[in-house]
Amino acid sequence: MDLMTLELPFEIRFQSLAYIAAAILFILALAGLSKQTTAQRGNRLGMLGMALALLATVWVVIAGAGDNATLAAILILVALGIGAAVGIPVAQRVEMTGMPELIALLHSFVGLAAVFVGYNSFIETPGEDSIYNAFHMGEVGLAVFIGAVTFTGSIVAFLKLSGRLSGAPLMLPHRHWLNGGAIVASLALIVWFAHTRSLGAGMIPLILLTIIALALGVHLVAAIGGGDMPVVVSMLNSYSGWAAAMAGFTLGNDLLIITGALVGSSGAYLSYIMSKAMNRSFISVILGGFGSDGAVTGEGKDYGSHQETAADEVAQMLKDANKVVITPGYGMAVAQAQYPVAAMTQKLSEQGIDVSFAIHPVAGRLPGHMNVLLAEANVPYDIVFEMDEINDELADADVVLVIGANDTVNPAAEEPGSPIAGMPVIKVWEAKNVIVFKRSMGNAGYAGVQNPLFFNENTKMLLGDAKDSVDQINASL
Repeated sequence: MDLMTLELPFEIRFQSLAYIAAAILFILALAGLSKQTTAQRGNRLGMLGMALALLATVWVVIAGAGDNATLAAILILVALGIGAAVGIPVAQRVEMTGMPELIALLHSFVGLAAVFVGYNSFIETPGEDSIYNAFHMGEVGLAVFIGAVTFTGSIVAFLKLSGRLSGAPLMLPHRHWLNGGAIVASLALIVWFAHTRSLGAGMIPLILLTIIALALGVHLVAAIGGGDMPVVVSMLNSYSGWAAAMAGFTLGNDLLIITGALVGSSGAYLSYIMSKAMNRSFISVILGGFGSDGAVTGEGKDYGSHQETAADEVAQMLKDANKVVITPGYGMAVAQAQYPVAAMTQKLSEQGIDVSFAIHPVAGRLPGHMNVLLAEANVPYDIVFEMDEINDELADADVVLVIGANDTVNPAAEEPGSPIAGMPVIKVWEAKNVIVFKRSMGNAGYAGVQNPLFFNENTKMLLGDAKDSVDQINASL
């Protein structure tokens, strides 16, 4: 066996070794991304692994093209150039607030690629009457199914996250039966497709499968309410991983299988963690149509009037405090207030005040969104705590600053019948004083649920742009 391996062309042996090294780097990257302190190293390892895999793949393709090597090289360079010309400007322009939409859009590309790979593989190898071919056609069918669901589901997620589509869930009659029927029909079409022996006969079930899968992807995500979109983004990440893995089976590419499985399994596990954090059923996440049913929004309730405050009053309150907890949300990202918040944290710490951050697992619209923003502003890792780590300490806090957060600090989660009922939240209302930074009182949270916290006796509203408000507080400090 070793002699046979040595007889292989050098580029093939290099590809095998490069793929093994890349797979190890991807695993180390995931391990690094599990902690804030090692996240940058994890990113670098992942980039190195992808560069190595890409180099090995391109080299083998060009070497295997024979007399057409020059043409193959030109086509690859053109494809890479087009991708770079589109991707680099987009990556440079996108703000952190736009990252969830961008990631959803990138997931759609992975799904679409899996569909194209499936169709191309079938067109190249139809008509063989063998068990191997039937198995391969089954792989093609699964790749097209998962890819099509990922493609349209990611497009709908992008439209919802970017505000181009309403965040309200689409509540079709018997929607769960529709989803179940679509899955059963898809499996039947895959079996039919695997038993076809010609291009014409196989194209019929394949096209029908594609149409049903595209519609299923739309309905799965459209039926999910806006407040649950962070979980959806991570679940689509998992779908894109499985789509890539199926494309790897179709192409016979071992690294694509490994990479897809890593992304798929890690995305599924992240979705499971987030589902628990939001008190959602993991199975419901996978099947779609979970979360708010639109029956109760809390908008009709009268919680009384709110109290307003000014930046100088908040600054004085902070000076008199012993313990301050800051709870950021998506509004902080929109206002780009993380830098003045970091400056305020430093000022308070220098005055001997205990400052810490409380982060909800789904703060923002992307897992880890707030952690990245705070790290970007050089907030020390050791004062940033997850919800479960700090909830019991909030009663000892003199002041809690809620900066752009809404649903994650909403006491309505403890009200039966609320769309977010049962969702674990940061219990900021237990502190002695709560200051809520909000642009205006006119908007409910992303889930569309009014927040009774804003009307509590120990809550005061600091209305206006969060960045400007924190700048004013810093000036007073």
